[in-house]
Amino acid sequence: MLMKLTAVTLDCADPMALATFYHRATGIPLADRSDDEFAGLRGPDGGLFLGFQRVDDYRPPTWPTQTVPQQLHLDFDVDDLDAATARLVDWGATLAPSQPEADRWRVLLDPAGHPFCLTVPRPPS
Repeated sequence: MLMKLTAVTLDCADPMALATFYHRATGIPLADRSDDEFAGLRGPDGGLFLGFQRVDDYRPPTWPTQTVPQQLHLDFDVDDLDAATARLVDWGATLAPSQPEADRWRVLLDPAGHPFCLTVPRPPS
């Protein structure tokens, strides 16, 4: 039996604000909103669903320390690390204080504190 990943949901304090950030960053359209409790984006043709759910007393991850574990992170391919980083910071992300391989990866924190990475894809070998 094979499983198909259909959704990833992130906990946060403000689902619509986080959905708006990821919509701006990816262009994936807003697909679902339930009061102030939930918002989501769905890729074209029924693609992957990215959801955001409100959690009482939400505490953002403390990356790279694990005082509050990150639990997951998202990776995104971009054409230009510097331009993408600047645009995402302008939209509310912050550059993480630790950058393990800044020439290859950029680690940012979304407006809710979730770490995510940007990378320029490697050419196929």
